[in-house]
Amino acid sequence: MKTIKMFGLAIMLLSGVSAFAQKVLSEGTITYNIVIQTNNKEPQMADALDGATSIVYLKGGLSRTSMTSALGVESTIHNTQTGNQTIAVILKEYSGQKLMITLTKADWDLKNKKYEGAVFETTGETATIAGYNCLKAIAKLKDGTSFTVYYTTDINLINKEYDQTFKNLPGLAMQYEYESGKLKFKYTVAKIDFNPLSTSIFEFPKSGYRVMTYQENQLGNKN
Repeated sequence: MKTIKMFGLAIMLLSGVSAFAQKVLSEGTITYNIVIQTNNKEPQMADALDGATSIVYLKGGLSRTSMTSALGVESTIHNTQTGNQTIAVILKEYSGQKLMITLTKADWDLKNKKYEGAVFETTGETATIAGYNCLKAIAKLKDGTSFTVYYTTDINLINKEYDQTFKNLPGLAMQYEYESGKLKFKYTVAKIDFNPLSTSIFEFPKSGYRVMTYQENQLGNKN
C-alpha cells in the first residue's frame, strides 16, 4: 500500500515539475527567420525576399504580425476584444505606397477558411529549435493539402486566435513550411521575448493609409 502511495506521490511531483517548467506567453514577441525556395529558373522574387523576417507581437487578445523584406513591410493587426465592426487590418507598405485593408469578423473567418478544422498528426520525430524541445507534426487541411510543422509544448500560448493556421495546434509553432505558387516559405523561430509591450503597437492607424475593405480588395484582385 505504501508503494502505491509513493508511486502516486512521484507522479504528482513529476506533473508539478512539468507544469512549472512550461512558460506562459501572454505578452511578448516571437521572431521568425524566413527562407524562400523556388523551382523557377529566374528566382527574382526569392532573391527579393531573401533575409525576410516575421515578428509576432502578442498582448492578451491583441496581436500584430509584421513581415519585413527588401520589398517592404506587410502587417496584420488583430483585436479579439474590440467592440467595433472592424476586428483586424492588413497594412501594406511597398514602394512608398501605404494601403490599409479593413476586416470584419466575417471577413476574418472567410480569409482563414482554408485552415478551419485543420488536423495535426504527430509523427514522433523531435528537434530542438531556439532551445525548445519540439515535436514534428503533419497538418492536414480540408482541401487535401498538407504541410509540416514543428511545435513545442514548453510554451503555453494564451492567444490562439492571432494565426488561424495553428488554432488547433497543441503548442507553439516553431518551424513550418507552406507553398504559395512556385515559392516555398520556411519559417523558423530565431528568438522569443517575454518582455511587456506597449498597446500602441496594436492600434489601427487613423491616417496616412489608403483604406479599402477586404471585399473591395478581393474584388480588385479578381479583375
